Amino acid sequence: MPQLSNQDRETLLQIARDSVQAHLEDQQPQFPETFSGNLSEPLAVFVSIHHGPRLRGCIGTIDPQGPLYRNVSGCAIAAASRDSRFKPIRLSELSDVEFEISVLSPIEIVTDFSTIEIGTHGLVVSKGNARGLLLPQVAIQHQWSREEFLGETCRKAGLPPTAWKQGATVHRFTAEVFP
Repeated sequence: MPQLSNQDRETLLQIARDSVQAHLEDQQPQFPETFSGNLSEPLAVFVSIHHGPRLRGCIGTIDPQGPLYRNVSGCAIAAASRDSRFKPIRLSELSDVEFEISVLSPIEIVTDFSTIEIGTHGLVVSKGNARGLLLPQVAIQHQWSREEFLGETCRKAGLPPTAWKQGATVHRFTAEVFP
């Protein structure tokens, strides 16, 4: 996974905010220029929106469909308007929210659960049509052990918390996270 420069990070955060504002004003997001380098790479991303300490939306993808900057734009709009856990963000709220972007490494299957590092790895648990993902920072925020993290990721998938021991597939990834 490429390391993003400070300029790349600032650009992506501005794209996230500008994209949400454009959406809320019934306009198409406008991108300042054609991007190259890391911003044009097809990288998976999650965009989280916070109002103070409270989460207001979080949407992402582990299967990137285009360049990073476009994925950030689409995920920011989705986090602001289509996260079913929250009411859509209103234009009047936009100045009060903060964006957090997590650029994901490719996922890899976990065959030895002891290799999962809290704070380093995020998890994807799947079984049948059920799939749940938790970002690396979630385990730290809740002070979960490895087993709790696995169990909570199973719950996120709609599976029993012990599904990781009972045939569910577990993948891990790292993320470059920045506010």
